[in-house]
Amino acid sequence: MIFFIIFMVMIKPKIILVDDHKLFRSGLKYILEESDQYQVIAEASNGVEFIELLNFFNPDLVVLDINMPVMNGIEAAKIALSRNPSISILVLSLYGETEYYTTLLDIGVKGFVLKDADNEELLTAVQKIIRGGTYFSQELLLKIIRRESHNEPVK
Repeated sequence: MIFFIIFMVMIKPKIILVDDHKLFRSGLKYILEESDQYQVIAEASNGVEFIELLNFFNPDLVVLDINMPVMNGIEAAKIALSRNPSISILVLSLYGETEYYTTLLDIGVKGFVLKDADNEELLTAVQKIIRGGTYFSQELLLKIIRRESHNEPVK
């Protein structure tokens, strides 16, 4: 029985969190680990730190903020995916960042979740992406469609 428990811990999907706000990363880590399905193996506060972590870790998923100092999430995602096209990236976003989504989709990110999403939506997105799928916040998609169809700025 002990071997089985140890084996279960070892096969939890590994996640790297990348956001410049430590308190936000701590909250994400708590949500993910409290679910008892995932293991946060590393954290970074900017894109440069994240890229350096990839020299030591091979995560199943990266949860990545767009707006960060030193190197933003867009540049970090481009570099990470050019080095390892199979890496799965879930982007965290604010409403006003929709101009970046096309670029991020083109480089291969697997999903977007708004930073004001609830815990269940975050866990759903993580689960779908780790299982090989994609996840895009419905609220965000509606805003993008409205903007594109009416040439309106997203608020």
